Amino acid sequence: MARRKILALILAGGKGSRLDVLTEQRAKPAMPFAGTYRLIDFALSNCMHSGLSDVWVIEQYRPHSLNDHLASGRPWDLDRSHGGLRVLPPYQGSDEEGFARGNADAIYRHMTFLREFDPDILLVLSADHLYRMDYMEAIDAHLDHRADATVVTTEVPLQEAGRFGTVEVDERSRVTDFRYKPDDPRSGIVTAEIFIYDAPTLFETLDSLVEEGSGEGMLHDFGDELLPKLVERGRTYAYPLDGYWKDVGTIESYWGAHMDLLAPTPALAIDDRDWPMLTPGPQRLPARIHRSARIDNSLIAPGCSVAGEVARSVLAPGVVVEKGAVVRDSVVLAGTVIGAGAHVINAIIDEDVTVGAGATIGVEGKGGMRVRRERGSAITVIGRRRTIGANARVPAGGRMDPESEE
Repeated sequence: MARRKILALILAGGKGSRLDVLTEQRAKPAMPFAGTYRLIDFALSNCMHSGLSDVWVIEQYRPHSLNDHLASGRPWDLDRSHGGLRVLPPYQGSDEEGFARGNADAIYRHMTFLREFDPDILLVLSADHLYRMDYMEAIDAHLDHRADATVVTTEVPLQEAGRFGTVEVDERSRVTDFRYKPDDPRSGIVTAEIFIYDAPTLFETLDSLVEEGSGEGMLHDFGDELLPKLVERGRTYAYPLDGYWKDVGTIESYWGAHMDLLAPTPALAIDDRDWPMLTPGPQRLPARIHRSARIDNSLIAPGCSVAGEVARSVLAPGVVVEKGAVVRDSVVLAGTVIGAGAHVINAIIDEDVTVGAGATIGVEGKGGMRVRRERGSAITVIGRRRTIGANARVPAGGRMDPESEE
């Protein structure tokens, strides 16, 4: 078989509004994870380990929050003279200009550049899911089927399937039914936001959809028009993803994914020597654990200073937990200071927050600071650069917006 020209396209433009205050000042793919990583690192690392050397990133919402992290692509071996990493921001000056209305529209708006590259296979990835995968295995299956499209699938509980695109398949793995975010899902098999397209077929189909819609308002997400059209043609196949996969697009799932890392044997091995997740990052001193510290089943990043108690929590670089402070069942991002005697329980604390001495965050009860309460969630979230005064209290499930960037 002739060598195929493969382009990996990472869609990193999502606003991530379900992550609430955490994404008010950053794109969702730039969200920190596991202390030292960003969510986009997982797609980029999988591309590197899969041997893919042409990787493009489509940006939209707050692209500056990603650009410094992506830099030249060096951590993922994508700093090359030919090929490598290419970043596609929104632009003006043509019929395809402006902000996209969804992931299918995002691809269409960059069709000029995609056609110039002339790939045989377009691998389209989301930038905000956690998993490990050799994409070439799925691409080989796609070629064996002579497919128009291959959707990588995973299985979730039926009650959660309505958040995703659901599929039904026959005995040959051909997709026989696709429903996008159905109100009453019939299948727990869902798309893992990893798609493989025959590029000429994809471009032709997108053109036809735009023509059918008279060029206005037709293209949105893959699940709205594109995938139903391809499934109808009968040459769309499913490829099951084995192992851990998690969409971290909500406060609860983001917090839960961190708690998954604290299992005795985590289902997602980020530091597997054979398939490590890679990221750029400044060099920091090892974490300092003081004599007064008590640490139980936690991840403590370099640059941290812990003199208090930390249990079942993840601390990003540079976090300070002063003597007498308690952090339990929480995720604390870089540069945050937890003052002496403060209690942080079941919370996500964003970067560069100051929690004053004796303050309590996430403790059940009435009263406390005037904060927005999030119905149905007991996870408290504090936006970046906020200051919580000494002895103040933020109740369980509260939300505090980030400090203004002005």
